[in-house]
Amino acid sequence: MSIRERVAPSRLRNTLLAYVALTKPRVIELLLVTAIPAMLLADRGTVDPLLILNTLVGGMLAAAGANTLNCVADADIDKVMKRTARRPLARASVPTRHALVFGLVLSVGSFFWLWWTTNLLSGLLAVATIAFYVFVYTLLLKRRTSQNVVWGGAAGCMPVMIGWSAVTGTIGWPALVMFAIIFFWTPPHTWALAMRYKDDYKAAGVPMLPAVATERQVTRQILIYTWLTVITTLVLALATGWLYASVALLAGVWFLVMAHQLYAGVKRGEPVKPLRLFLQSNNYLAVVFCALAIDSALALPTLLGA
Repeated sequence: MSIRERVAPSRLRNTLLAYVALTKPRVIELLLVTAIPAMLLADRGTVDPLLILNTLVGGMLAAAGANTLNCVADADIDKVMKRTARRPLARASVPTRHALVFGLVLSVGSFFWLWWTTNLLSGLLAVATIAFYVFVYTLLLKRRTSQNVVWGGAAGCMPVMIGWSAVTGTIGWPALVMFAIIFFWTPPHTWALAMRYKDDYKAAGVPMLPAVATERQVTRQILIYTWLTVITTLVLALATGWLYASVALLAGVWFLVMAHQLYAGVKRGEPVKPLRLFLQSNNYLAVVFCALAIDSALALPTLLGA
């Protein structure tokens, strides 16, 4: 086998991996974790597995498209930040024009897939999510305000809305509460990570809160949004059974303890590890939504008696 014949498969593999990296698979995984419980809650215990699969495929395409377009828009700052310097466009592993076309194809595909396999509302919500993430968060808010992730994080809340609408064809109040849970959870989750990489954001000129505020101000905001997150999870308990309510309460106490410890450490002037809160916040959200999925799949009697 010639050198060219050996190199070709390796080059193809690296190119495919670069396109996959553009979609940010880890972010997609977290988003889809919230969509399934929303579907199960929407029609407790009776959701068609094929409907779940089709919704997940559509949601995956939408998230992949939005993330790819985000990479295109953020290619300049990704080159500056150490945390993102290895992304495909920052390393020129994929031509920018090709990445743009790839993102658009995924985005359009998500709309038609959801429209075909679920309903028009779900497809339109996917399009709205992509547009909001790219145009409002990435192009408008991210580089202009320290509140970027507060409002821009709304895009990450949409999978629960898409999941609920795929089952019911409407948007009910529990879907809005689930939206609020993720909305309030996003700032402490993101700011904890940004505290670790605040020098990166300063170098890139991105006014992420930890890059423009003191650690005490940031951790105070983290604490406030953590409380709002936990309170909102308990509001959702009105539409669920005792299993979800118990887990949401216990997990909420655990999440609050971590946030209070971070804030207290900063107040005392001690070295803190915000990355721990970032990592554990992922576990917190996963535990709460997994409990919701199990509670809904078992169709346990709801606290409202519905």
